[in-house]
Amino acid sequence: MLDGTPFGLMQRSAVADYPENVEDFATHTPVPAGAMTLDYLIGDPDQVGRGRGPEMIRSMVEKTWLEYPDAPAVLVAVVAANRPSWRALEKAGMTRVAEGDLEPDNPIDEPLHYIYRIDRPA
Repeated sequence: MLDGTPFGLMQRSAVADYPENVEDFATHTPVPAGAMTLDYLIGDPDQVGRGRGPEMIRSMVEKTWLEYPDAPAVLVAVVAANRPSWRALEKAGMTRVAEGDLEPDNPIDEPLHYIYRIDRPA
């Protein structure tokens, strides 16, 4: 929400809630028990390129540490060709830890994905 108006969507889930996600991630990088994952989008084209993505991601990661005290990390897979999305992850403090082919959510996307991770602060 921005000034009471929705501009995007954010979804958080445990990686283990979807066994296919565990398998996909684990093919390319270790998946700690209790890890979470995020899906996000900016639906309002007027809000694209204004720093809203990193802000949303950073906010949800902070909420994850509070609301899921046993979650050791957040992992996100993003289509490699989607530069704005992976740049938003980087600006939000996430680090690219792996890359490899995954089944894309959208069949028009290439299979190459980057996997990003952020660990719970000490």
